Amino acid sequence: MKVEELQPQGVWKNFHSLTQIPRPSGKKEKISRFLVSYGKSLGLESIQDEIGNVIIRKPASAGMENHPGVILQGHMDMVPQKNSDTEFDFEKDPIRAYVDGEWVTAEGTTLGADNGIGVATAMAILADKSVVHPPLEAFFTVDEETGMYGAFDLKGGVLQGKTLLNLDSEQEGELYVGCAGGVDAVATFDCFMQPAEEGDAALKIVLKGLKGGHSGCDINLQRANANKLMFRFLKEAVSEYEARLAWVEGGSLRNSIPREAMAIISVPAEGVEDLKQLVMDYEDLFIREFDDVEDNIQFTAEETAMPDGLLPEEIQDSLIHAITACPDGVRRMIPEMPDVVETSNNLAMVQTLPANNEQDRVRIEICCLTRSSVESRKEELEEMIESVFALAGAKVEFSGSYPGWKPNLNSNILGLMQQTYREEFGEEARIITIHAGLECGIIGRNYPGMDMISFGPTIKHPHSPEEKVNIASVERFYNLLIATLKKL
Repeated sequence: MKVEELQPQGVWKNFHSLTQIPRPSGKKEKISRFLVSYGKSLGLESIQDEIGNVIIRKPASAGMENHPGVILQGHMDMVPQKNSDTEFDFEKDPIRAYVDGEWVTAEGTTLGADNGIGVATAMAILADKSVVHPPLEAFFTVDEETGMYGAFDLKGGVLQGKTLLNLDSEQEGELYVGCAGGVDAVATFDCFMQPAEEGDAALKIVLKGLKGGHSGCDINLQRANANKLMFRFLKEAVSEYEARLAWVEGGSLRNSIPREAMAIISVPAEGVEDLKQLVMDYEDLFIREFDDVEDNIQFTAEETAMPDGLLPEEIQDSLIHAITACPDGVRRMIPEMPDVVETSNNLAMVQTLPANNEQDRVRIEICCLTRSSVESRKEELEEMIESVFALAGAKVEFSGSYPGWKPNLNSNILGLMQQTYREEFGEEARIITIHAGLECGIIGRNYPGMDMISFGPTIKHPHSPEEKVNIASVERFYNLLIATLKKL
């Protein structure tokens, strides 16, 4: 069966349309135009603000004109991640989505169900004349995955509704009432390269096959971080095998657990085979250590052309020590909710980049995303990261700090949806605070008093090529939304 033939067909047809439009974060023009055009094709007021956010307004059903308005909110961008052996251009190619048993997934790339299913569901509600509802606003934000810029730049007074239904959660049967805040950290080393040693050989070291995942939703799974593993190896290679580091790269997105890392190193020619053996030993070690969570770790070394230059030893050593010491993963769970992460850090990216267009000068950037539902603990972890890299001589900057969303267990929409879920499915919904960032906290700051909740279908492994969405959960999600709108 084709994706667009699944039920509810209105949702899946829209989702299929979204998969055909390249929409990685930062490339909002095509998807914004598509959504505005879609709203206008339905004869609805459709506007786009100066940063690309789209708002489509649908008048209330007969008899509900005087009810407070409701906002259906999601983000239009998706995380562009692919397997290294998959040929794909996220700025040009459509996602190759397909049905795999009870799930919809994609061939070798992220699927974009995060948050494409939420957007497609709001689109279906806008088009369905049989749905009973108060005045509706479908609010689609840009660039959520790279910093929640659409929500940050939303001006007060634009939205008219009083209740916001965020359609960006990833476990059916759960109602989300709070989330962690976060902040980005970037540490930078800047240096001139040094000539390679005569008589040395060069090796390209590649780590791949890790699962990665969403650094908010999957951080508690204790999956391997490719950057941490690569620098663990580099530390021994440099200290014990006279290796020198020329170039390193790992991870590609701030909110994704890095799945791959690569480095180019030089070693004395007589030590090449010993270094290759060390790589094999580390591969065996990593497989043993992560045998309960990773099933395809590949760590390889192959000879390559000698690089033009090497990092100065003092920069190389400082970089290795700092990344080895940098906190990564879960730091603390919420005491009252022991299965929910309170504080974490994702050592997301390491990049070797040209610096200021000067020959032989490079910049090594290390990017982290720190999250916590407790502001003071987020600040504490910021200080730890800053101290680690400052001691190593790096420049450290923080940006994009966003607030958490404080739970309100007396929320009107929470009580109504608990009742609605019970009536629809004969069981209780779970009330959850999530570690991943949601736009609710930012929107709530600009719209004090907004009553908010987040829910969605079951999506596994977002931000990785293993992303998939459960088909049956989409129908339950859609039915719950329809029933909720009627009650509102």
